[in-house]
Amino acid sequence: MQLKRVLTLRTVVATSAGLTLASSSFVAAVQVANYVLGDTAWIAILIGGALCFLAAACFSELNGLLPTAAGIRLYFSRAFNDQVSLTVSILYMAIVIVGVVGAESYVLSRVLGEVFPAVPPYFWIVLLLLLATGMNIRGMKIAGVFQDIITYSLIASMFLISLIAFNKIGFQLNTPFSPGGASGLIQAVAVGVFLFVGFEWVTPLAEEVTQIRQISRGMMIALGILSVAYAVFTVAMTAVVPKEALAASAAPQMVFARQVLGSAGAAWMVAVSLAASVTTFNAGLISVSRFMYASAREHVLPAVFCRVSVRFFTPWVSIVTLFFVGLAVACVTLLTHRYLVLVKLAAAMESIVYALVGLAVISLRRKMPGQARPYLVKGGDVIPVSTAAVFAVLAAAVLAELRVLMVLLTAFLACLVYVNTAVPYLKKKYDARKPAARRRPPRVTEEAGRK
Repeated sequence: MQLKRVLTLRTVVATSAGLTLASSSFVAAVQVANYVLGDTAWIAILIGGALCFLAAACFSELNGLLPTAAGIRLYFSRAFNDQVSLTVSILYMAIVIVGVVGAESYVLSRVLGEVFPAVPPYFWIVLLLLLATGMNIRGMKIAGVFQDIITYSLIASMFLISLIAFNKIGFQLNTPFSPGGASGLIQAVAVGVFLFVGFEWVTPLAEEVTQIRQISRGMMIALGILSVAYAVFTVAMTAVVPKEALAASAAPQMVFARQVLGSAGAAWMVAVSLAASVTTFNAGLISVSRFMYASAREHVLPAVFCRVSVRFFTPWVSIVTLFFVGLAVACVTLLTHRYLVLVKLAAAMESIVYALVGLAVISLRRKMPGQARPYLVKGGDVIPVSTAAVFAVLAAAVLAELRVLMVLLTAFLACLVYVNTAVPYLKKKYDARKPAARRRPPRVTEEAGRK
Protein backbone atom coordinates (compact mmCIF):
# COMPACT_ATOMS: atom_id res chain seq x y z
CA MET A 1 0.00 0.00 0.00
CA GLN A 2 1.27 3.47 -0.93
CA LEU A 3 1.37 6.71 1.03
CA LYS A 4 -1.17 9.39 0.13
CA ARG A 5 -0.30 12.68 -1.65
CA VAL A 6 -1.98 15.33 0.49
CA LEU A 7 0.77 17.75 1.60
CA THR A 8 0.83 21.38 0.42
CA LEU A 9 3.66 23.95 0.45
CA ARG A 10 2.32 25.50 3.66
CA THR A 11 2.69 22.23 5.55
CA VAL A 12 6.10 21.49 4.00
CA VAL A 13 7.37 24.84 5.33
CA ALA A 14 5.82 24.19 8.75
CA THR A 15 7.32 20.70 8.92
CA SER A 16 10.78 21.87 7.84
CA ALA A 17 10.71 24.72 10.37
CA GLY A 18 8.93 22.71 13.06
CA LEU A 19 11.58 20.04 13.49
CA THR A 20 14.27 22.67 13.92
CA LEU A 21 12.27 25.06 16.10
CA ALA A 22 12.62 23.31 19.44
CA SER A 23 12.97 24.35 23.08
CA SER A 24 16.53 23.01 22.97
CA SER A 25 17.26 25.53 20.20
CA PHE A 26 17.17 28.30 22.80
CA VAL A 27 19.94 26.52 24.70
CA ALA A 28 21.98 26.21 21.48
CA ALA A 29 21.37 29.90 20.74
CA VAL A 30 22.91 30.83 24.10
CA GLN A 31 25.90 28.60 23.33
CA VAL A 32 26.33 30.48 20.05
CA ALA A 33 26.18 33.82 21.87
CA ASN A 34 28.85 32.72 24.34
CA TYR A 35 31.40 32.14 21.57
CA VAL A 36 31.20 35.74 20.29
CA LEU A 37 31.48 39.17 21.88
CA GLY A 38 28.66 41.58 22.69
CA ASP A 39 25.32 41.20 20.95
CA THR A 40 26.82 39.72 17.78
CA ALA A 41 25.23 36.26 17.92
CA TRP A 42 23.04 37.32 15.01
CA ILE A 43 26.11 37.33 12.73
CA ALA A 44 26.95 33.69 13.49
CA ILE A 45 23.29 32.67 13.19
CA LEU A 46 22.79 34.34 9.83
CA ILE A 47 26.05 32.83 8.55
CA GLY A 48 24.86 29.41 9.73
CA GLY A 49 21.53 29.96 7.99
CA ALA A 50 23.26 31.07 4.77
CA LEU A 51 25.46 27.95 4.83
CA CYS A 52 22.39 25.80 5.32
CA PHE A 53 20.95 27.44 2.19
CA LEU A 54 23.90 25.90 0.31
CA ALA A 55 23.03 22.50 1.75
CA ALA A 56 19.33 23.05 0.97
CA ALA A 57 20.19 23.75 -2.67
CA CYS A 58 22.07 20.44 -2.85
CA PHE A 59 19.23 18.57 -1.14
CA SER A 60 16.79 20.15 -3.60
CA GLU A 61 18.71 18.88 -6.63
CA LEU A 62 18.98 15.38 -5.15
CA ASN A 63 15.33 15.29 -4.12
CA GLY A 64 14.20 16.33 -7.60
CA LEU A 65 16.49 13.74 -9.18
CA LEU A 66 15.45 10.93 -6.80
CA PRO A 67 12.07 11.82 -5.21
CA THR A 68 11.60 9.11 -2.59
CA ALA A 69 10.80 8.60 1.08
CA ALA A 70 14.22 6.93 1.36
CA GLY A 71 15.91 10.35 1.12
CA ILE A 72 19.66 10.27 1.77
CA ARG A 73 19.59 6.48 1.83
CA LEU A 74 19.05 6.47 -1.94
CA TYR A 75 21.10 9.61 -2.67
CA PHE A 76 24.25 8.15 -1.09
CA SER A 77 23.65 4.68 -2.48
CA ARG A 78 23.64 5.99 -6.04
CA ALA A 79 26.45 8.48 -5.44
CA PHE A 80 28.85 6.31 -3.40
CA ASN A 81 28.00 2.70 -2.52
CA ASP A 82 25.48 0.74 -0.52
CA GLN A 83 27.62 0.29 2.57
CA VAL A 84 28.38 4.00 2.93
CA SER A 85 24.73 4.82 2.28
CA LEU A 86 23.39 2.37 4.85
CA THR A 87 25.90 3.25 7.56
CA VAL A 88 25.52 7.01 7.24
CA SER A 89 21.73 7.04 6.85
CA ILE A 90 21.11 4.74 9.84
CA LEU A 91 23.60 6.71 11.95
CA TYR A 92 21.97 9.94 10.81
CA MET A 93 18.48 8.72 11.69
CA ALA A 94 19.58 7.44 15.10
CA ILE A 95 21.46 10.60 16.08
CA VAL A 96 18.65 12.89 14.98
CA ILE A 97 16.22 10.92 17.14
CA VAL A 98 18.56 10.74 20.13
CA GLY A 99 19.93 14.28 19.81
CA VAL A 100 16.73 16.17 19.15
CA VAL A 101 14.34 14.18 21.35
CA GLY A 102 16.89 13.86 24.18
CA ALA A 103 17.85 17.53 24.34
CA GLU A 104 14.25 18.62 23.82
CA SER A 105 12.95 16.40 26.60
CA TYR A 106 15.52 17.67 29.08
CA VAL A 107 14.95 21.37 28.36
CA LEU A 108 11.17 21.01 28.41
CA SER A 109 11.28 19.14 31.72
CA ARG A 110 13.22 22.05 33.25
CA VAL A 111 10.76 24.61 31.88
CA LEU A 112 7.69 22.82 33.21
CA GLY A 113 9.45 21.87 36.44
CA GLU A 114 9.62 25.56 37.34
CA VAL A 115 5.88 26.00 36.90
CA PHE A 116 4.58 22.62 38.07
CA PRO A 117 7.19 21.33 40.55
CA ALA A 118 4.82 18.70 41.96
CA VAL A 119 4.37 16.98 38.58
CA PRO A 120 7.11 14.52 37.53
CA PRO A 121 8.92 15.96 34.47
CA TYR A 122 8.64 12.65 32.61
CA PHE A 123 4.84 12.93 32.68
CA TRP A 124 4.92 15.87 30.26
CA ILE A 125 7.19 14.06 27.84
CA VAL A 126 4.86 11.04 27.75
CA LEU A 127 1.85 13.30 27.26
CA LEU A 128 3.34 15.27 24.36
CA LEU A 129 4.69 12.16 22.63
CA LEU A 130 1.28 10.51 22.96
CA LEU A 131 -0.38 13.58 21.41
CA ALA A 132 2.03 13.66 18.46
CA THR A 133 1.82 9.88 17.97
CA GLY A 134 -1.98 9.89 17.95
CA MET A 135 -2.14 12.67 15.37
CA ASN A 136 0.44 11.00 13.14
CA ILE A 137 -1.37 7.67 13.15
CA ARG A 138 -4.64 9.42 12.27
CA GLY A 139 -3.12 10.77 9.07
CA MET A 140 -1.00 13.47 7.45
CA LYS A 141 -3.87 15.93 7.08
CA ILE A 142 -4.53 16.09 10.81
CA ALA A 143 -0.84 16.14 11.73
CA GLY A 144 -0.13 18.64 8.96
CA VAL A 145 -2.85 21.14 9.94
CA PHE A 146 -1.74 20.94 13.57
CA GLN A 147 1.86 21.52 12.47
CA ASP A 148 0.83 24.59 10.45
CA ILE A 149 -1.08 26.26 13.29
CA ILE A 150 1.50 25.64 16.01
CA THR A 151 4.62 26.45 13.97
CA TYR A 152 3.41 29.74 12.53
CA SER A 153 1.98 30.85 15.88
CA LEU A 154 5.27 30.01 17.56
CA ILE A 155 7.35 32.05 15.11
CA ALA A 156 5.02 35.05 15.48
CA SER A 157 5.29 34.75 19.26
CA MET A 158 9.11 34.78 19.13
CA PHE A 159 9.13 37.98 17.10
CA LEU A 160 6.59 39.67 19.38
CA ILE A 161 8.36 39.00 22.68
CA SER A 162 11.67 40.03 21.10
CA LEU A 163 10.22 43.40 20.06
CA ILE A 164 8.86 43.91 23.59
CA ALA A 165 12.34 43.18 24.99
CA PHE A 166 14.05 45.58 22.58
CA ASN A 167 11.55 48.29 23.48
CA LYS A 168 12.27 47.76 27.18
CA ILE A 169 15.99 48.51 26.72
CA GLY A 170 15.39 51.33 24.26
CA PHE A 171 16.80 49.33 21.34
CA GLN A 172 20.34 49.88 22.68
CA LEU A 173 22.73 47.02 21.83
CA ASN A 174 26.23 46.29 23.10
CA THR A 175 28.72 46.14 20.19
CA PRO A 176 26.40 44.38 17.69
CA PHE A 177 29.03 44.35 14.89
CA SER A 178 32.22 43.12 16.60
CA PRO A 179 32.11 39.33 17.16
CA GLY A 180 35.78 39.02 18.11
CA GLY A 181 38.35 36.51 16.82
CA ALA A 182 37.86 34.11 13.91
CA SER A 183 38.17 31.03 16.14
CA GLY A 184 35.22 31.99 18.31
CA LEU A 185 33.12 32.91 15.30
CA ILE A 186 33.81 29.56 13.59
CA GLN A 187 32.80 27.65 16.71
CA ALA A 188 29.70 29.82 17.05
CA VAL A 189 28.70 29.04 13.46
CA ALA A 190 29.38 25.32 13.99
CA VAL A 191 27.09 25.12 17.04
CA GLY A 192 24.67 27.46 15.27
CA VAL A 193 24.09 24.74 12.68
CA PHE A 194 22.14 22.91 15.41
CA LEU A 195 19.55 25.69 15.26
CA PHE A 196 18.65 24.43 11.79
CA VAL A 197 18.98 20.71 12.48
CA GLY A 198 16.32 18.79 10.62
CA PHE A 199 15.23 21.34 8.01
CA GLU A 200 16.04 18.73 5.33
CA TRP A 201 13.93 16.02 6.92
CA VAL A 202 11.06 17.04 4.66
CA THR A 203 12.79 15.18 1.82
CA PRO A 204 11.32 11.83 3.01
CA LEU A 205 7.88 13.40 2.39
CA ALA A 206 8.55 13.39 -1.38
CA GLU A 207 5.93 10.65 -1.88
CA GLU A 208 3.22 12.64 -0.05
CA VAL A 209 3.49 16.16 -1.53
CA THR A 210 1.11 17.27 -4.27
CA GLN A 211 4.05 18.69 -6.30
CA ILE A 212 7.69 17.62 -5.98
CA ARG A 213 9.00 21.22 -6.24
CA GLN A 214 7.28 22.00 -2.95
CA ILE A 215 10.09 20.23 -1.07
CA SER A 216 12.84 22.58 -2.30
CA ARG A 217 10.69 25.70 -1.95
CA GLY A 218 9.57 24.68 1.52
CA MET A 219 13.13 24.17 2.77
CA MET A 220 14.29 27.54 1.43
CA ILE A 221 11.35 29.45 2.90
CA ALA A 222 11.71 27.70 6.26
CA LEU A 223 15.44 28.51 6.45
CA GLY A 224 14.81 32.17 5.64
CA ILE A 225 12.15 32.54 8.34
CA LEU A 226 14.16 30.64 10.94
CA SER A 227 17.38 32.58 10.30
CA VAL A 228 15.69 35.89 11.04
CA ALA A 229 13.61 34.56 13.95
CA TYR A 230 16.59 32.97 15.71
CA ALA A 231 18.82 36.00 15.14
CA VAL A 232 16.27 38.45 16.54
CA PHE A 233 15.32 36.28 19.51
CA THR A 234 18.93 35.50 20.50
CA VAL A 235 20.03 39.12 20.37
CA ALA A 236 16.97 40.07 22.44
CA MET A 237 17.88 37.48 25.08
CA THR A 238 21.52 38.56 25.40
CA ALA A 239 20.60 42.26 25.36
CA VAL A 240 18.24 41.90 28.32
CA VAL A 241 19.93 39.17 30.41
CA PRO A 242 23.69 38.71 31.01
CA LYS A 243 25.09 35.77 29.05
CA GLU A 244 26.39 34.17 32.24
CA ALA A 245 22.87 33.98 33.68
CA LEU A 246 21.49 32.52 30.46
CA ALA A 247 24.27 29.94 30.17
CA ALA A 248 23.75 28.80 33.78
CA SER A 249 20.15 27.77 33.04
CA ALA A 250 18.87 24.72 31.13
CA ALA A 251 15.87 26.88 30.17
CA PRO A 252 17.33 30.30 29.24
CA GLN A 253 14.13 31.36 27.50
CA MET A 254 12.39 31.27 30.88
CA VAL A 255 15.02 33.53 32.47
CA PHE A 256 14.62 35.93 29.54
CA ALA A 257 10.81 36.00 29.55
CA ARG A 258 10.64 36.50 33.31
CA GLN A 259 13.06 39.42 33.06
CA VAL A 260 10.96 41.04 30.31
CA LEU A 261 7.39 40.51 31.55
CA GLY A 262 7.63 38.94 35.00
CA SER A 263 5.25 36.09 35.80
CA ALA A 264 3.18 36.82 32.69
CA GLY A 265 6.30 36.42 30.57
CA ALA A 266 7.13 33.13 32.27
CA ALA A 267 3.63 31.81 31.53
CA TRP A 268 3.95 32.98 27.94
CA MET A 269 7.29 31.22 27.54
CA VAL A 270 5.90 28.01 29.00
CA ALA A 271 3.31 28.07 26.22
CA VAL A 272 6.04 28.81 23.65
CA SER A 273 8.21 25.98 24.96
CA LEU A 274 5.31 23.53 24.89
CA ALA A 275 4.46 24.56 21.34
CA ALA A 276 8.12 24.21 20.28
CA SER A 277 8.37 20.72 21.77
CA VAL A 278 5.10 19.58 20.23
CA THR A 279 6.14 20.80 16.77
CA THR A 280 9.50 19.06 17.15
CA PHE A 281 8.02 15.75 18.26
CA ASN A 282 5.28 15.95 15.62
CA ALA A 283 7.60 16.89 12.74
CA GLY A 284 10.12 14.28 13.88
CA LEU A 285 7.50 11.54 13.84
CA ILE A 286 6.25 12.67 10.44
CA SER A 287 9.68 12.61 8.81
CA VAL A 288 11.61 9.83 10.56
CA SER A 289 8.68 7.39 10.35
CA ARG A 290 8.65 7.83 6.55
CA PHE A 291 12.38 7.21 6.44
CA MET A 292 11.93 4.02 8.46
CA TYR A 293 9.06 2.98 6.17
CA ALA A 294 11.24 3.44 3.07
CA SER A 295 14.20 1.65 4.68
CA ALA A 296 12.02 -1.35 5.56
CA ARG A 297 10.62 -1.35 2.04
CA GLU A 298 14.21 -1.75 0.82
CA HIS A 299 14.89 -4.51 3.42
CA VAL A 300 17.32 -2.41 5.45
CA LEU A 301 15.03 -2.54 8.49
CA PRO A 302 12.64 -5.38 9.45
CA ALA A 303 9.67 -5.64 7.07
CA VAL A 304 7.18 -4.83 9.82
CA PHE A 305 8.17 -1.15 9.62
CA CYS A 306 6.75 -0.75 6.11
CA ARG A 307 3.22 -1.65 7.19
CA VAL A 308 0.73 1.10 6.28
CA SER A 309 -2.64 1.64 7.94
CA VAL A 310 -5.47 0.65 5.61
CA ARG A 311 -7.69 3.35 7.06
CA PHE A 312 -5.29 6.30 7.49
CA PHE A 313 -2.51 5.53 4.94
CA THR A 314 0.21 6.08 7.56
CA PRO A 315 3.21 3.86 8.51
CA TRP A 316 1.73 3.12 11.92
CA VAL A 317 4.31 0.55 13.08
CA SER A 318 7.17 3.00 12.50
CA ILE A 319 5.26 5.76 14.30
CA VAL A 320 4.49 3.62 17.35
CA THR A 321 8.10 2.38 17.48
CA LEU A 322 9.39 5.95 17.47
CA PHE A 323 7.05 6.74 20.36
CA PHE A 324 8.72 4.10 22.55
CA VAL A 325 12.21 5.06 21.36
CA GLY A 326 11.44 8.67 22.27
CA LEU A 327 10.33 7.63 25.76
CA ALA A 328 13.56 5.67 26.32
CA VAL A 329 15.80 8.49 25.04
CA ALA A 330 13.98 11.05 27.19
CA CYS A 331 14.36 8.86 30.27
CA VAL A 332 18.12 8.40 29.81
CA THR A 333 18.68 12.11 29.17
CA LEU A 334 16.73 13.14 32.26
CA LEU A 335 18.81 10.77 34.37
CA THR A 336 22.24 11.68 32.95
CA HIS A 337 21.77 15.44 32.31
CA ARG A 338 24.04 15.15 29.24
CA TYR A 339 21.83 17.28 27.00
CA LEU A 340 24.60 19.62 25.77
CA VAL A 341 26.56 16.67 24.41
CA LEU A 342 23.46 15.71 22.41
CA VAL A 343 23.19 19.24 21.01
CA LYS A 344 26.80 19.15 19.77
CA LEU A 345 26.49 15.54 18.55
CA ALA A 346 23.48 16.41 16.39
CA ALA A 347 25.28 19.51 15.03
CA ALA A 348 28.34 17.40 14.11
CA MET A 349 26.27 14.71 12.39
CA GLU A 350 24.27 17.28 10.44
CA SER A 351 27.50 18.92 9.25
CA ILE A 352 28.91 15.55 8.12
CA VAL A 353 25.73 14.72 6.19
CA TYR A 354 25.63 18.15 4.55
CA ALA A 355 29.24 17.74 3.44
CA LEU A 356 28.40 14.33 1.93
CA VAL A 357 25.32 15.77 0.22
CA GLY A 358 27.54 18.28 -1.59
CA LEU A 359 29.80 15.42 -2.75
CA ALA A 360 26.75 13.36 -3.76
CA VAL A 361 25.54 16.14 -6.09
CA ILE A 362 28.93 16.21 -7.83
CA SER A 363 29.05 12.40 -8.09
CA LEU A 364 25.54 12.00 -9.51
CA ARG A 365 26.14 14.71 -12.09
CA ARG A 366 28.91 12.48 -13.41
CA LYS A 367 27.00 9.20 -13.09
CA MET A 368 23.53 10.37 -14.22
CA PRO A 369 24.19 13.29 -16.59
CA GLY A 370 21.10 12.76 -18.73
CA GLN A 371 18.59 12.32 -15.90
CA ALA A 372 15.90 15.01 -15.57
CA ARG A 373 16.48 17.42 -12.68
CA PRO A 374 13.43 19.52 -11.70
CA TYR A 375 15.80 21.64 -9.59
CA LEU A 376 19.38 22.27 -10.72
CA VAL A 377 21.91 24.15 -8.58
CA LYS A 378 23.33 26.97 -10.70
CA GLY A 379 27.02 27.76 -11.13
CA GLY A 380 28.32 24.30 -11.94
CA ASP A 381 30.10 22.57 -9.04
CA VAL A 382 30.85 25.75 -7.07
CA ILE A 383 27.99 25.42 -4.58
CA PRO A 384 28.29 21.62 -4.05
CA VAL A 385 32.08 21.92 -3.53
CA SER A 386 31.61 24.88 -1.17
CA THR A 387 28.96 22.96 0.77
CA ALA A 388 31.23 19.94 1.19
CA ALA A 389 34.25 22.01 2.23
CA VAL A 390 32.49 24.36 4.63
CA PHE A 391 30.53 21.70 6.49
CA ALA A 392 33.58 19.43 6.74
CA VAL A 393 35.35 22.27 8.58
CA LEU A 394 32.32 22.87 10.83
CA ALA A 395 32.09 19.16 11.67
CA ALA A 396 35.77 19.13 12.62
CA ALA A 397 35.24 22.18 14.84
CA VAL A 398 32.47 20.46 16.81
CA LEU A 399 34.28 17.11 16.98
CA ALA A 400 37.32 18.83 18.51
CA GLU A 401 35.54 18.12 21.81
CA LEU A 402 36.74 14.62 22.71
CA ARG A 403 33.52 13.49 24.41
CA VAL A 404 31.43 14.30 21.33
CA LEU A 405 33.95 12.56 19.07
CA MET A 406 33.97 9.40 21.19
CA VAL A 407 30.16 9.17 21.27
CA LEU A 408 29.97 9.62 17.49
CA LEU A 409 32.66 6.98 16.86
CA THR A 410 30.88 4.51 19.15
CA ALA A 411 27.59 5.08 17.34
CA PHE A 412 29.35 4.75 13.97
CA LEU A 413 30.86 1.38 14.92
CA ALA A 414 27.45 0.13 16.12
CA CYS A 415 25.85 1.13 12.80
CA LEU A 416 28.70 -0.50 10.87
CA VAL A 417 28.15 -3.77 12.72
CA TYR A 418 24.41 -3.59 11.99
CA VAL A 419 25.02 -2.93 8.28
CA ASN A 420 27.47 -5.85 7.98
CA THR A 421 25.42 -8.38 9.97
CA ALA A 422 21.73 -7.51 10.29
CA VAL A 423 21.14 -6.04 6.82
CA PRO A 424 22.53 -9.07 4.90
CA TYR A 425 20.37 -11.30 7.10
CA LEU A 426 17.23 -9.23 6.34
CA LYS A 427 17.92 -9.27 2.60
CA LYS A 428 18.59 -13.01 2.65
CA LYS A 429 15.37 -13.58 4.58
CA TYR A 430 13.44 -11.54 2.02
CA ASP A 431 14.97 -13.46 -0.90
CA ALA A 432 14.06 -16.76 0.77
CA ARG A 433 10.41 -15.70 0.89
CA LYS A 434 10.19 -14.90 -2.82
CA PRO A 435 8.17 -17.33 -4.90
CA ALA A 436 10.39 -19.91 -6.55
CA ALA A 437 9.27 -18.80 -9.98
CA ARG A 438 10.56 -15.28 -9.37
CA ARG A 439 13.95 -16.54 -8.22
CA ARG A 440 14.39 -19.06 -11.04
CA PRO A 441 16.28 -17.59 -14.05
CA PRO A 442 14.40 -17.65 -17.37
CA ARG A 443 14.96 -20.77 -19.48
CA VAL A 444 16.87 -20.32 -22.72
CA THR A 445 15.82 -22.72 -25.49
CA GLU A 446 18.20 -24.05 -28.07
CA GLU A 447 16.48 -21.98 -30.74
CA ALA A 448 16.76 -18.80 -28.66
CA GLY A 449 20.41 -19.61 -27.98
CA ARG A 450 21.13 -19.98 -31.71
CA LYS A 451 19.48 -16.60 -32.36
